[in-house]
Amino acid sequence: MAVADFSQIRRNEHLPARIAAQIGREISEGRIAPGHKLPTEHLLAKTFGVSRSVIREAIAQLRNEGLVETRQGVGAFATEIDRRQSLRIEQDDLADRDSFRSLFQLRLALEVEAAALAAVHHTLPDLAKLDEALAQMNGAEKWTDQGIVADLAFHRFVASATRNEYFLQFITFIAERTHLAINAARAAAVLEEIVEVTIAEHVAIRDAIATRDPAKAKEAMRRHLYGAASRLGLKLEML
Repeated sequence: MAVADFSQIRRNEHLPARIAAQIGREISEGRIAPGHKLPTEHLLAKTFGVSRSVIREAIAQLRNEGLVETRQGVGAFATEIDRRQSLRIEQDDLADRDSFRSLFQLRLALEVEAAALAAVHHTLPDLAKLDEALAQMNGAEKWTDQGIVADLAFHRFVASATRNEYFLQFITFIAERTHLAINAARAAAVLEEIVEVTIAEHVAIRDAIATRDPAKAKEAMRRHLYGAASRLGLKLEML
């Protein structure tokens, strides 16, 4: 299998992530002042030449990063400086192989434990959400960007099943960057092979969680993350 070209991560950066990065710079550099309202979804969509759903996804990413607060029925506002989170991962950093390896090491620490907690605390509705994501990953659009969206949703649903809001917040934040990794892996391999292998790994995670066996759930998630890293040509320490 070919090794992923990390320069492509910058070229193929997810469209909402590119827009979020541009708006984020406007906020961080003070051109959108703290507490000030962002332009409406309609105006932003027109400015960037994209749909409003793309703008909503970009705003959601900025909210996860703590740069934006949304108020129901009012709009999105730049967060006051003293309330902003310090955690950020710049998209350009992920074009560096060492930085991407560091991201996968963080995923191992978080998501393996999240799988174990999900095995203990999940409910039937949680399993239904995992099954829904798997159905989308297996559907007609599995070769497209929608298959990647479903993949990332699966990981968020695992985090939600932990019943620990911090796992959900951190894994959601990381998922926004993982989109780029999946694109890079798909570009470096035979698409049919990598998609089917990835789906099988997710099915194994779902089934392990369903057994309520935390050790099995941890092992299934660990195998998936090592596999995902290897498909990017990254070698992680075996833990």
